[in-house]
Amino acid sequence: MKRTAVLVTVLALVGVVTWSVWPSGPEVSGRHQRIAVVDGPADDQRVELDTTFFAPPGGEKAPAVLLAHGFGGSKQSVRQEAVRLAEAGYAVLTWSARGFGASTGEIALNTADYEVKDVKQLIDWLAKRPEVRLDAAGDPRVGITGGSYGGSIALMTAAHDARVDAIVPQITWSDLADALFPDVTGKGPENGVFKRMWAGIFFGRGGAGAGVAQGLDALNRQPEALTAEQARCGRFLPAICEAYQEIAKTGRATPEALALLAKSSSVAVAGQIKAPTLLIQGQRDSLFPLEHADANARAIAAAGTPVSLAWYDGGHDGGNGEADWLHEQTTAWFARHLKGEPASVSAFTVTRDGGRDPGTRQRIRLHPEAAAYPGLSGTDVTTVTLTGPEQNIVNPPGGSPASISTVPGVGGLLGGQGTASVSLDMPGQSAAFDSAPLTAPLQLTGSPTTKIKVYGSGEVTLFAKLFDVSDSLQPPALPAGLVAPLRVSVPEGAEFVEVEVKLPVVDYRFAVGHRLRLVVATTDMGFATPAEPASYRIGLASPALSVPTVATLAAPVTGVAWWVWAMPLASIVLAGVLLVTRRRRAAAPASAAAPGGPVAPLEISGLTKAYRNGELAVDGLSFRVEQGEVLGLLGPNGAGKTTTMRMMLGLIRPDDGQIRIFGETVTPGAPVLSRLGVFVEGPGFLPHLSGRDNLHLYWAATGRPTADARFDEALAIAGLGKALDRAVRTYSQGMRQRLAIAQAMLGMPDLLVLDEPTNGLDPPQIREMREVLKRYARDGRTVIVSSHLLAEVEQTCTHVVVMHRGRLVSSGPVSVLLSSATATNGHGPRLEDVFLDLIGDKA
Repeated sequence: MKRTAVLVTVLALVGVVTWSVWPSGPEVSGRHQRIAVVDGPADDQRVELDTTFFAPPGGEKAPAVLLAHGFGGSKQSVRQEAVRLAEAGYAVLTWSARGFGASTGEIALNTADYEVKDVKQLIDWLAKRPEVRLDAAGDPRVGITGGSYGGSIALMTAAHDARVDAIVPQITWSDLADALFPDVTGKGPENGVFKRMWAGIFFGRGGAGAGVAQGLDALNRQPEALTAEQARCGRFLPAICEAYQEIAKTGRATPEALALLAKSSSVAVAGQIKAPTLLIQGQRDSLFPLEHADANARAIAAAGTPVSLAWYDGGHDGGNGEADWLHEQTTAWFARHLKGEPASVSAFTVTRDGGRDPGTRQRIRLHPEAAAYPGLSGTDVTTVTLTGPEQNIVNPPGGSPASISTVPGVGGLLGGQGTASVSLDMPGQSAAFDSAPLTAPLQLTGSPTTKIKVYGSGEVTLFAKLFDVSDSLQPPALPAGLVAPLRVSVPEGAEFVEVEVKLPVVDYRFAVGHRLRLVVATTDMGFATPAEPASYRIGLASPALSVPTVATLAAPVTGVAWWVWAMPLASIVLAGVLLVTRRRRAAAPASAAAPGGPVAPLEISGLTKAYRNGELAVDGLSFRVEQGEVLGLLGPNGAGKTTTMRMMLGLIRPDDGQIRIFGETVTPGAPVLSRLGVFVEGPGFLPHLSGRDNLHLYWAATGRPTADARFDEALAIAGLGKALDRAVRTYSQGMRQRLAIAQAMLGMPDLLVLDEPTNGLDPPQIREMREVLKRYARDGRTVIVSSHLLAEVEQTCTHVVVMHRGRLVSSGPVSVLLSSATATNGHGPRLEDVFLDLIGDKA
């Protein structure tokens, strides 16, 4: 025990000394200055903006990033992220928006006449800085990012200033009127239900001391003494103050208020945005929910501008916040569009719960991706049947006590880390309709819809929500604490009206045995509701609840994936087999050569494998692969490609036939398997270890000398940069794919077998992978690739083998197959045409 204690102490001291002497990068420091700007409809208002400029380390010219703060914040709110962006090689300018912090002026809610003009002049200032790269005189290479209020100014400025080259708006709005007066019946904010508590918090943060303190800090400081006018209007423009005063009294949107809010809404000008846009929206956000990112995305994409979306674990209602992941997504977007580097950001990404890390016991957050944004209706729809009788409910006098869906603003007061989703429905105020227990998991991604009947008279205010109900003692869960408000008018003389309800947009998994519960309530604490008591009856107009799903986002969402445990165990078994068989390699018999030629890297003869039901997965398959070839193994799903690969690797035994690799018969644990590099059926890594550590651990398990691994070449292939030293649990699907291919190439094996290697890679990475495989074969090695991307196979492979229903359909050089094909559609023959002709003939 004493020896152990001494060892721990020594290791701790070594760690401290290493940390103290380890060289650090150039220090980033900020330079404070006040920049005078002129704005207003007539350019007659002079404002001083309090700014800080962070020069990039290294002294070279760099792209610039304008980093904006959230509502109620200041430039101090974003200092930490500004330093990180500067360390990543950007010239960064932060500022306190007019009316916030130490800047002068009044808050105008990011309109073109005020805040947008301010930011355009900040871009002018950046164009004069010697540290900033220019696209032309007066035109800096510049991106804009920020959250909430800061995200809105990124969108608004990009719409009004063509010099902006890329933007990353986060948790922001598309239509401010819709955010404060939401209505899911599609009649617009003039018919919307006033989001009373969020509006009060939103306008309250624009008080006289806006930007001085936030969160728990604000609760601990002594309140400022205010004048009567400051207490009434804070630092808002008088017109905005007057509009809010009227709204707060009536709970209805006035034409004047809607006109003002329209000037602050990006959706009206999003079609003018030409800067590539990454929209990051929080899944825990009852102020600006996910549908606002959807509206911005559709409007921007309609003009042909590149758009990507990410739904992450955060928002105005708390959540994890994922600060590191958001930084990585932001810098990757800017690296591609400001620096021209081949960084990867998927078209659509969602954060999901991946259980707990087996080492640290910390939550794992997965980021499944899709190659295209599916919208709020998903790529598929699952219909769930609801049941329940028509039910009488009441609106209580004064709308109190009110039901609770979430507690607005508490997440922000807790520094963004809270999850204040306390749900409570008052007895007699809500109707509920349940599904049967689920027989399979259901992953909801988007906005579910259903139809209800509303019995009553006049105008009826209701709140619809979808609960997850289990039979355990746990209370029903309301995903993200979100609710859909609707205002319904029952025509005079009508008994009822049917209404289609669009429920809140969420990404949520309902487990087997759980039930879905639709609840329709008359009150909600976050909204303004009628003061007059009233009675209604609610029923189902249709039992169908349409639940959107996105199959391409399928990923483990609970617990730890099986491969976390299986891969290390498989590595240990493999290491044992290799250690035993290495000693026998020298005594192995001479390899059998093909008649009249050298030993083939792979030769398959009469290979057959049947399923348990007797159906043949592989039926008499024979082909030969020569040295230096890049062979494409093609075939539709169920053709037997993966089964063939698994037999090639000795993972399953064939029923008949033979596989020879470099002349040696393949059996489980055969020594010749050490000459293979393999990537089949997806990557598997220890999630709590870095990418680099995973590769070193894998190689150590083979028992081969470290010098034989050729790590530098494999790591260059991965192209992961600094992410290589980050935990694999934080990797995207594409990053995991690249790491797995690098792992397969460790030791530069003579035969490389890759199953769908380009899954999760973007077009630049696919092109790079194509060249890597060609170079690999040109150096005298052999590559076998299974892929569905026929155009890519045509450009990468020298030879192909086409399979269908377990049988060989055709094989040979790609050039020969193409030369024998007939041209279609006015173009030269393509491999896709050849493939379809071959499969069609055998179907």
